[in-house]
Amino acid sequence: MAYGKGYQPSLDEQTLVSTLADLAGQALKRMRSQQARVELATALQQTMLPTLPQHLPGLEVAARYRPCHGGLDIGGDWYDAFVMPGGSIALEIGDAQGHDVNAAALMGQVRLFMRAIADEERNPATVLTRTNELVLTTAPARFASCSLLHIDPRNGQVTGASAGHVPILCARRDGSHTVRQLPGGPVLGVVPDTDYREETFTLDKDIALVLVTDGVVEGPGLTLEAGLERVGTLAGAAIRDGLNAEETADRILDSAVAVDHLDDVAVLVIRRT
Repeated sequence: MAYGKGYQPSLDEQTLVSTLADLAGQALKRMRSQQARVELATALQQTMLPTLPQHLPGLEVAARYRPCHGGLDIGGDWYDAFVMPGGSIALEIGDAQGHDVNAAALMGQVRLFMRAIADEERNPATVLTRTNELVLTTAPARFASCSLLHIDPRNGQVTGASAGHVPILCARRDGSHTVRQLPGGPVLGVVPDTDYREETFTLDKDIALVLVTDGVVEGPGLTLEAGLERVGTLAGAAIRDGLNAEETADRILDSAVAVDHLDDVAVLVIRRT
């Protein structure tokens, strides 16, 4: 507020200016506090999400993640990829319940459990079974869904299992796509003594596997079926147009963010080379 030269503000005006200054100071303090929380949450998220290996023998893999619009800019979605003993490659995608630091912590626990168990177990179903029991021992107040694939890049054999996660998509070079619901069981951390199931199929070189979290295919105005159809159509068109895994993942992520993006989103695209 400014006054002309020589003007003497009244006591009421002085009180008003002092009150406004105090309120502005409080607002600035809250903004700085929130910014510090956001920076901390972002650093935690970046630490939790892995950097994919630059080279996975026989496979082209791309991953993308973007947090939800609100909250602390952090969530429970994750992905991972690593080479197992024997040469097969493990790929996973999952979603821990919530959009806060606790969700990120559970996500980190589940991802580490699965990595450790996969070093000893060759079957995805067994990995999920043992992970579920470990998660239950931590007595979490939340749960996590995930899909786990073991791929032999030499012959394209894929063995997969799901813990209550979104179906995977198979996009083909002719532009078509199909939805594949992996066998498995319930989400992790809820039902004890669960024996998960798995199936084996072949990944041909003209097919891309697309794994997503529910934020990509569901929203207030988007049903799961409609979302899967939209993403499958996008992926099929991308493969038909000659896009690589990185470009295909970008196209899917950009589309998800543009439509009803209220949840975290993660995308994993896999192709044989």
